[in-house]
Amino acid sequence: MNAEAPEAAPSGTGANADDPSGPIPSRLLPDTSEVSDQGHLRIGGCDLVDLASEFGTPLFVYDEAHLRARCREAVAAFEGGAAYAAKAFLCAAMARLAISEGMDIDVSSGGELETVLRAFNSDRVHEIAERVVLHGNNKSADELAMARDAGVGRMVVDSFEELDRLDDLHRVDGKVPRVLLRVTPGVRAETHEYISTGQADSKFGFGIGQGVAVAAVERAAAMSSVELVGIHCHIGSQVFRTESLARALDIVAEFAAPLFGDSGPAAGRLEELSMGGGLGVAYVESERAPTIAEWGDALSTSWAAFARRHGLEARLVAEPGRAIAAAAAVTLYTVGALKEVSGVRTYAAVDGGYGDNPRPMLYGSDYTAFMPARAGEPRPDRVRLVGKHCESGDVIVRSAPVPAGLAVGDLVATPVTGAYGYSMGAPYNRIGRPAVVFVADGEARLVVRRETVDDMLALDID
Repeated sequence: MNAEAPEAAPSGTGANADDPSGPIPSRLLPDTSEVSDQGHLRIGGCDLVDLASEFGTPLFVYDEAHLRARCREAVAAFEGGAAYAAKAFLCAAMARLAISEGMDIDVSSGGELETVLRAFNSDRVHEIAERVVLHGNNKSADELAMARDAGVGRMVVDSFEELDRLDDLHRVDGKVPRVLLRVTPGVRAETHEYISTGQADSKFGFGIGQGVAVAAVERAAAMSSVELVGIHCHIGSQVFRTESLARALDIVAEFAAPLFGDSGPAAGRLEELSMGGGLGVAYVESERAPTIAEWGDALSTSWAAFARRHGLEARLVAEPGRAIAAAAAVTLYTVGALKEVSGVRTYAAVDGGYGDNPRPMLYGSDYTAFMPARAGEPRPDRVRLVGKHCESGDVIVRSAPVPAGLAVGDLVATPVTGAYGYSMGAPYNRIGRPAVVFVADGEARLVVRRETVDDMLALDID
């Protein structure tokens, strides 16, 4: 098998403390991971080899204890002011888990909102809706009406047009939703441009530097159709430097203080200052990332000092998604073909790919790999792990470390796939998305069944 040089580590993500040719580091695996006497990886007390046999591959395996621990960490770090960012990964079981651990839930569409509400008995819908935050840079009138009818707790307003729509709806039914205004502080996160949102040149929010945000606060504060209760900001995703997030907080706080202070147009209205999410996670051996607790400490300390100076009593809120779900899951694949290009590399083709993890193809994200049946072994060989979709760019791991002797039929896994894999996946080539299982205490439960061709054909009209 041809050797392939490891990819360079992204800048700013920490030193390579783990040997990339050694066994898979435990810090890249879910919390309850352990290697059995047979050398198999177990998560939540379940053998991954057995799970692949029972549920098939590709398969998402989530460690329920890991998810719960990160939810609790977020609630503690932000003193209860934490909302799970559903776009990272959402199904009914995930919604129920996040709510049960004390988190609110932020949604970005009517579909996500409906998923959360339907996850609970009808007699709890109003209670759950109050714990939902609705996002979106172009919410339709129907989505806004749905949210208002359900009694969604907060709406994050992104544009003057959205204020117009809320005004129109208010004229019909008189309802007054609680809103936050999303502002862009002009801070560019050190991340891919597709997931950077805090710079002035962004489709999201009201720009602080252009004076638009001040005008938005003045207008919302004067409207009878909305109750302005706060400010929201989000500078991007996969951010490794807490100082970037703290810098954004400083700018937003300085912006908000005179507007919500005693003599401002929105005096006394600042109940909530939301800094969104975006905390990065380590995907490969070379990366290190802050914990949720470290992120919370950096922001909370800064905000507490600022709020005291300016007499503000708003709670600081965060919306972690990736930091909750990413490292909680691994994806299992079966190798179907090996192709050795002499002097170049070996390709290992598996039964999934772009349809269950589009991040590598979308913006060059890198992952690592291991063999669940040989979890404690060194990984001296390198292969290009590719999917079965009809695209040359359908690459899951550009330079995947694997134990010697990888063969057709072997089980291969990619860790840290719990966020933006299933949720961004698609049935390209009419290959259905994988099933999802939650594992805990030696039991595996199917929470999302495998998508079938019949599911796709059900949408076709003869």
